[in-house]
Amino acid sequence: MRLKNKTAVITGGATGIGLGIARALARDGCRVVISGRRENQLREAVENSHVDPPISYRVVDVADRESAANLINWADQQWGQIDIMIHSAGVNIKNRTLSQMRPEQWDEMMAINTTGAYNCLVAAMPIMQRRKDGLIVFISSIAGKRAGSLGGVAYNASKFALSALGISAANELATDGIRVTNIYPGEVETPLLEQRPTPVSKEHRARILQPEDLGEIVVTLASLPQRVHVPELIVKPVCQEYV
Repeated sequence: MRLKNKTAVITGGATGIGLGIARALARDGCRVVISGRRENQLREAVENSHVDPPISYRVVDVADRESAANLINWADQQWGQIDIMIHSAGVNIKNRTLSQMRPEQWDEMMAINTTGAYNCLVAAMPIMQRRKDGLIVFISSIAGKRAGSLGGVAYNASKFALSALGISAANELATDGIRVTNIYPGEVETPLLEQRPTPVSKEHRARILQPEDLGEIVVTLASLPQRVHVPELIVKPVCQEYV
């Protein structure tokens, strides 16, 4: 129980990578709250997790600055501290080219994937500065390193921006004892695959990264001594090329 008495707030925690991270942290003793826009998904995720300490949940729209701040402040009031903040909320669309994409879809992806991370960061930052300790993890994507056609124009742009946010924040907040890590996963078996223009087979889904794989990585990051900072981490399935 390396993370006993630690606390974590996770956005996009009802499914996929966020939920995988939440369960891994809780199994290692961490108190965890997952958040997202759909209460029914959050409730179902908590009921099906069977971990100790049990996961709690809060509804949040990370694109709304007040909503994001309310989530972070609630967690601080509940526990008196926030040790770990994970931004895993993210969306994509099927019509991923400039010619097909609608302007409002660009706005939504930037608002959730990038501005949502900023909103949570600026809310959690003073709480962590108060204690001179904290870990912030942004779940980016290999699309935030390589702007390929698979991710699409808006998704790539939002993840590149998220990556720059994480690196800039890490450099600025290091003197406050706060570590910021960007994780760049390759293909992961999550509901986001349903937004692929071409359907993904069951066989391919079984070969790629699973949400629990990212969970183990975050537990490792959270368990490192405070003096150790991992600014960036690329992780991909063996079957996926890194080009």
